[in-house]
Amino acid sequence: MSVYSSLTRALAQALVDVLWFVDGCEDEQMDPDDAVKVLEGVAHLMTQLSHDQRIEFIDLLGSMAAEEADPSRRAFLERFPEGFGLVEEDF
Repeated sequence: MSVYSSLTRALAQALVDVLWFVDGCEDEQMDPDDAVKVLEGVAHLMTQLSHDQRIEFIDLLGSMAAEEADPSRRAFLERFPEGFGLVEEDF
């Protein structure tokens, strides 16, 4: 049996894992320009989601943050919506 309640949850977890790694990489681990390209690419993708998709993803990130035991990862999850363009002035 899967540890994830849905495919959406599993994919969100995978995306957060990758982005948390990229965001925390030292210059020796990953070229800073490449890291910025990855982070900006995901932020652009997030802006293409519909309003309902954004709300669903923000809610999912909130539940992931509430369940997260690692304080630095929890903080990353809490900042994710604003940092990756999910939050706009009309929300």
